[in-house]
Amino acid sequence: MSDKSHDELMAPDGAVNPIDTDYQVGQDNIALKIGPFGLDIHNRVFVVSGSMIALFVVVTLLFRNSVGPMFSELRNTLTSQMDWFFIGAGNLFVLLCLILVVSPLGKVRLGGTEAKPDYTYVGWFSMLFAAGMGIGLMFYGVSEPLSHYAASLGGVVDANGLRTDWAPLGGAFNDAAAAKDLGMAATIYHWGLHPWAIYALLALSLALFSFNKGLPLTMRSVFYPVFGERIWGWPGHIIDITAVVATLFGLATSLGFGASQAAAGLNFLFGIPNGTPTQIVLIIGITGLALSSVVAGLDAGVKRLSEFNMLMATLLMVFVIIVGPTLSIFSSLVSNMGAYFDNLPALSMPFGREDANYSQGWTAFYWAWWMSWSPFVGMFIARVSRGRTVREFIICVLLIPTSVCVLWMTTFGTTAIEQLQGGYRSVVDAELPLQLFTMLDGLPLASITSLIGIILVVVFFVTSSDSGSLVIDTISAGGKVDAPVPQRIFWCSFVGLVAISLLLGGGLSSLQAMVVSTGLPFCIVLLMCAFSLVKGLMSEPRK
Repeated sequence: MSDKSHDELMAPDGAVNPIDTDYQVGQDNIALKIGPFGLDIHNRVFVVSGSMIALFVVVTLLFRNSVGPMFSELRNTLTSQMDWFFIGAGNLFVLLCLILVVSPLGKVRLGGTEAKPDYTYVGWFSMLFAAGMGIGLMFYGVSEPLSHYAASLGGVVDANGLRTDWAPLGGAFNDAAAAKDLGMAATIYHWGLHPWAIYALLALSLALFSFNKGLPLTMRSVFYPVFGERIWGWPGHIIDITAVVATLFGLATSLGFGASQAAAGLNFLFGIPNGTPTQIVLIIGITGLALSSVVAGLDAGVKRLSEFNMLMATLLMVFVIIVGPTLSIFSSLVSNMGAYFDNLPALSMPFGREDANYSQGWTAFYWAWWMSWSPFVGMFIARVSRGRTVREFIICVLLIPTSVCVLWMTTFGTTAIEQLQGGYRSVVDAELPLQLFTMLDGLPLASITSLIGIILVVVFFVTSSDSGSLVIDTISAGGKVDAPVPQRIFWCSFVGLVAISLLLGGGLSSLQAMVVSTGLPFCIVLLMCAFSLVKGLMSEPRK
């Protein structure tokens, strides 16, 4: 399918209930000509969001010695004071998605009652998965199950009436089997239904109001049931500006994690110094690759890279299953899912938690991260999901990726835990970005699989930066999906610059602080989005 089909949103096929508005896509835009380059930008969204981000970059670089501690304190304050809000909102999004699957609203088709899907299932899954969690799975696939297992095994540690351990719930002191089940349940909780429900909610809303209601593919369109025609004014500007800032910082955080892991892998394999300069060089190089993909377009760039990465990731996972503890991996799949559902009510409880380090330091941070990423992933998924029914959409976006995440975490987490139980302590003693490569070093063909791991991190990095730039460009162009290519190049370069400035301003702690701070206001946006989605679906015809 040519990229032209995505340059202009297609008219509905079959019956829909469009919103009657006089607004024309791009009517508030400014068209500029700078040398040979043309620009087509929404005057307020582009200028305000770009200026805010640019000011942040300048301040971070000028005061790099003082902003690091400030970022760390900001993250600790937000996660400790607002953890109940993030966890409670995440629960609401999961419940809403599950209700839509079984309700009559699940029959609504995105793009009209006669619309046909633009992509095959393989291409569709590859793109939504690569955009949604690629870098995160590579970074945390070994380290998180291992961390929760070790903390659970150590049990509760009390100091002056306060818990200082990082064990989820009550831990499992000196019980290896129970600690493994609890550790894997805590991991699956972070990578299963809840994050994908956040993505599915926003993606479904964007697709509905664009493909069925005839509004621009931008965040403000979702809130027409709330604000009416005012979404074309400052209420809508603020929503889109928030989406641009949240997306960019969420994307920069993930790119920072990817760069740190790729640098650790290069040091592990080839002895290349592992430090901030190496990470900066990686960000610059991979941003350059992303730029070439941006120029190529959605089908020629992101789609092909996503399919390549899914193939490579599948091969790596199958290799680990074959040469690792195969029987234990397959048996753990069943026990891990059982442990997940057994512990889900306690893990998702917003109030009265005694495991503050886990619920605040892990869960609240993750939920803020997913929410800050949701405009990017949601809009990208929406853009490639025309022709699917609501029921098909939620099942495929919520349940299938969750299953893949469970399989991935079980494969790499079980292998690492059994290596540790067998006396291979290097896997737990290694720094977090290096634990994947240390685990692979305990298996045959370590040099080859570690190199594949680095390639996967790099290509996931490229697809995230590429698709994220496309989304930010669409929002800052007032919903126009055929904005000039130089604008995509600008945002792709800007993402790399922000990732570099955050690394210089305090490393991963500053990246984590910014994702939490942008995730908080966007959590409020998502709660409003849930109301708009239900109201919009209720007015749609169903075949």
